[in-house]
Amino acid sequence: MQLLWSKFSPVFRRFLISYLVILMIPQIAGYASYRASIEAARSSSIENSLKSLSLGKEIIERNLLQVEAFTRQLAVNPDLQNLIAGPKPHDLYNVYGMNRMQRSLSMYSSTNDYLSHFFIHIPNYNAIITPRTVYYRPEHYYAANQLDGMSFEQWHDQILKQPHFNEIIPLRNYKREILGTVLADVPAITFLQSLPLNSFNKPQATIGVMIDQDQMASLTQHIVDQYGGWTLVTDAEGQIIFSLGIEQAEAEQMAQSHRREGNAAETELNVQNVQPGSDGRLLISIQSSQNGWNYMAGIPEKALMTKADQIKQVTLVFTLATIAFGLLFGLVLAYRNSAPVYRLLASFREQITDSPGRRGNEYDFLASHINNLIANNDSLKNAMNEQIPLLRDGFIKRLLTGEVYTSLELEVISSQAHISLHSSKGLAGLVKVNGYANPDSEETIHELGVARLLIKQVLTEWNAQLLITDWGTDQIAFACPLDENSLNEAIGRCEKELNTLMEVIYREHRISTTIGTGAAYEVWNDAGRSFDEAKQALDYAIHMGTDHLVRFEDTMKENEMFYYPIESEQRLLNTIKVGEPEEAIRILEQLFLRNLEERELSYEMTQQFIMELKGTFLKLDEPKFKLDASLLEEYKSRVTSIQMTETITSLRAKFKQLTEDICGNFQRRRAGAHADTVSEMICFIQQHYGDANLTIYRIAEHMSKSEKFISQLFKEHTGENLSDYVERVRIDAASNLLHSTGQTIDEIAEATGYNSAHSFRRAFKRVRGISPSVFRKMDVHSG
Repeated sequence: MQLLWSKFSPVFRRFLISYLVILMIPQIAGYASYRASIEAARSSSIENSLKSLSLGKEIIERNLLQVEAFTRQLAVNPDLQNLIAGPKPHDLYNVYGMNRMQRSLSMYSSTNDYLSHFFIHIPNYNAIITPRTVYYRPEHYYAANQLDGMSFEQWHDQILKQPHFNEIIPLRNYKREILGTVLADVPAITFLQSLPLNSFNKPQATIGVMIDQDQMASLTQHIVDQYGGWTLVTDAEGQIIFSLGIEQAEAEQMAQSHRREGNAAETELNVQNVQPGSDGRLLISIQSSQNGWNYMAGIPEKALMTKADQIKQVTLVFTLATIAFGLLFGLVLAYRNSAPVYRLLASFREQITDSPGRRGNEYDFLASHINNLIANNDSLKNAMNEQIPLLRDGFIKRLLTGEVYTSLELEVISSQAHISLHSSKGLAGLVKVNGYANPDSEETIHELGVARLLIKQVLTEWNAQLLITDWGTDQIAFACPLDENSLNEAIGRCEKELNTLMEVIYREHRISTTIGTGAAYEVWNDAGRSFDEAKQALDYAIHMGTDHLVRFEDTMKENEMFYYPIESEQRLLNTIKVGEPEEAIRILEQLFLRNLEERELSYEMTQQFIMELKGTFLKLDEPKFKLDASLLEEYKSRVTSIQMTETITSLRAKFKQLTEDICGNFQRRRAGAHADTVSEMICFIQQHYGDANLTIYRIAEHMSKSEKFISQLFKEHTGENLSDYVERVRIDAASNLLHSTGQTIDEIAEATGYNSAHSFRRAFKRVRGISPSVFRKMDVHSG
């Protein structure tokens, strides 16, 4: 046996010994796991029941607060004030005023389920107004809405004449008129409030809100459905508000028993209490801090232990199977797991020359070389992080050269470069380090690098939101955001502080600098224009030999030459290509402003400018712009038909119309492509809504696009958030299943992509406004 054992590799022996040791543990751990699992399952079920009961309590209290808020709104209603406080008009019944008040009340009944049935008694006219009609005699209203156990005289004296302040009459049956003369018992509680709110003697009006028991009890229906238990809610005096799943006599006995216990022990409000009952049920109770109501639920312990029994069976089967087949699995797994390690060792040893003395422990051998792999991986990760400054510099350069054309493109690229754009207004500028005419030596380049670093540090300390990048060996480009409302004041303050910074840089570092700034931009897409002007300002400053800040407005404008730099032409072409008419027209208007208003061009230069502009538009027929063939000839004809002798107003109008038309063509083509993308997304969601793993990330992965892009695109085309649409598709499918099948709530939740019935109920309530069980009951009644 010893000889046979020695034939196996050390790695195999170590694995096998480990599995044999593990094989002895399940017998001890199985029992401990079983006991812990039962207790955990029981605690989890109790916790879920408490949460469900607490959630129902919170919703009921929130709705009651809304009822109180409703009475406070009515207290300041001018129409109601005129009825209860003003003198009677010549019309004895004031039909107009009553009907006007009734119409305004009809809107309130749709805002809250608890406000579906209420009345307002106005002693001034001895009339009762409801959301549906006006009763000019209280007897007529009482005949259609009789309160069980109370005659009309008692109802009139106790309800209509007595003052009330947020008073609640416990559960009683109403004999409510349903069809003509048919009266049906409707159990409900009654909320009473006198007006005005500080009425202490004779009220001027009385508001009564009848809240059906079913509307309140539906919030705890799932406890009865899921566990087969019961729920009971009583007020602070022990009178029943509503009950569900329990006989009336037992409910009254439970309410009185709980009241005696509450009187005997001083209990804190909102404390959750769980105690065993005498009939094999767990009694769960919560006392409200808002109104002192007691929310109770009785849940059979057998229902709570369903999961625990499943755990018991699984644990027992797993333990027996481990003992029976453990040895066999140990042998198989020891070979299976040791073989890759052995092959890995062989591969390492073939590739790495190592001394024999260092190969005694295989795991140490592997660990040392795997550590090297991890270190190399960390180095690679650091190298990738080092690319972020390059991305940042690349983004800033694209922004300053006018290569960012749409807001969506700007947002996507800035997020990739980890740049937060707080303001769309700003000022572009260029800083030059003076004193280096020919930076051609290595020493000079090094000195310039240090100088740029010091200048960037000073600029960053001045404004952390400043976008800075190197521009050649002796220049630094920047874009300074301006957040103030007054743009002129912000520009003046920024230029003043830049002048101060130049003095600080010279005083502390002995570096002489010159700064050129362009005119301010109000949108990010115009930053390229501002930077072009900054370059012209800096060129002018170098030409004049100045060493201070020079604004573009201060430079001499040559009247003999027109203004049309190649950067402006490229931005105009690219902006038209992406279908942004507002931005393209803004660039066009900027060119007309620079040439025909700010400059005094000769007639020949004006014609030359218009010819250059026509040439730009004619470049749009190049293959890279992919214009529709049907429009290409017409478009070229319109460009060539523009005459130099036309007025400036006419030229502006024609170029503007051309821009709008060609941008519209590009927009329609892009919209078609985006519409196809949205249609594909909708089709994918319709096919996979039942998958619980269907997320925005998975949809983006299927579309091979970013999550941000597809979310914005879907919102733009449909007007609905992508996540809201997925939820609506699931709830629509769930509604059909509730209507056409007998599946349980858990089965429908799983079929429509929800991980739990609880999350499904919350989503259904959020979309439909009612719970799934209530929706199914309503559907059955309507059928």
